[in-house]
Amino acid sequence: MEFAARIAERAALKNPATKRITILGSTGSIGVSTLKLIREASEDFDVECLTAHNNVSLLAQQAIEFSAKRAVIGNASLYETLKQALSGTGIQAEAGEEALIDAAGTPVDWVMSAIVGAAGLAPTLAAVKTGATIALANKESLVCGGDLVLDNVKKCGATLLPVDSEHNAIFQVFDTHQTEMVERLILTASGGPFLNLTRADMRDVSREQALAHPNWDMGAKISIDSATMMNKGLELIEAYHLFPVEKDQIDILVHPQSVVHSLVEYRDGSTLAQMGSPDMRTPISYALGWPNRHAFKAQKLELGKIGTLTFMDPDFERFPALRLAKSALKTGKSAPAVLNAANEIAVDAFLKGRIGFLEISETVEEVLNKIDFVTFNEIADIFEENRRVRAYTQTALEQRS
Repeated sequence: MEFAARIAERAALKNPATKRITILGSTGSIGVSTLKLIREASEDFDVECLTAHNNVSLLAQQAIEFSAKRAVIGNASLYETLKQALSGTGIQAEAGEEALIDAAGTPVDWVMSAIVGAAGLAPTLAAVKTGATIALANKESLVCGGDLVLDNVKKCGATLLPVDSEHNAIFQVFDTHQTEMVERLILTASGGPFLNLTRADMRDVSREQALAHPNWDMGAKISIDSATMMNKGLELIEAYHLFPVEKDQIDILVHPQSVVHSLVEYRDGSTLAQMGSPDMRTPISYALGWPNRHAFKAQKLELGKIGTLTFMDPDFERFPALRLAKSALKTGKSAPAVLNAANEIAVDAFLKGRIGFLEISETVEEVLNKIDFVTFNEIADIFEENRRVRAYTQTALEQRS
């Protein structure tokens, strides 16, 4: 009931007339989509800070267009470039990890957490500690340290609003007043670009083929995770931390059209689904306006033209990343963090041409089988384990090659 009480309490608060906004990862696909929505209703939002890691030119353009007060580039070597690009604008230019965390910890009303990977954990935590509303697109924060992150959310009076389309869909149809009546959460998955390929067919797929998602426009890391279906495995772990259900109450259903974004099954026989065109602006818009809805020019869902929606059970043999993620969730302790760290290194190796596509999941499984899992007692433990596993995985890849 704590979940329901918190959501009801926050929903009862009136939205400020103008929301002060920080976007962590403003040059990525989620950040760009968020700014598109803000552009349509600029009078409702005041952009405090924008951050990026490497894309300094786009960051500077965004900061100038939206009159941000601060712009932070994570790559410290790009500071002078950013400073020069913002010269004379009055926008404060900063660089480096400490500056990024400091910016995330500056009090605002609403923070989009859209940094990809475990790198988003520290900035997300800094934002949580301000008590702000956090639109969470960085699933790795909960995958790596769900319990400790949520302890901070509760302690600091922050609110997490899920932005991943699947979790946002569940959030929209989850009855917070009758959580005990929920039988099952069902996360839908498109199946990615290789849904109909055999394992043998997948062995020699190229980087370009793996990046070509059939429905969604996403960054490179998430696109590869979608191709291996690790993305859905990480989302399964995230769902466990976001919603008051047991580990065995979360299932995955493959739905190639990406129209039904997820479902909640109730104990009275009802199953509620949220539907929409595959456009990340829809869940972002919901989080941006919550507890109200924020209107934008969305593509209408025309079911008559679509005609048929198909569903199938996932294949854990062809896509072992799903099996590994379910096992990591069941094991608990640091297993999900190990899964994520090993996967980040393996995906990077694939994108750089060092390993083949199937070796991504093979590498993750090898690391999971050899690493001893630990219990996290504080946030620093998560960062240390992430460093340890990443180094171990790099070594394993070097030995493999």
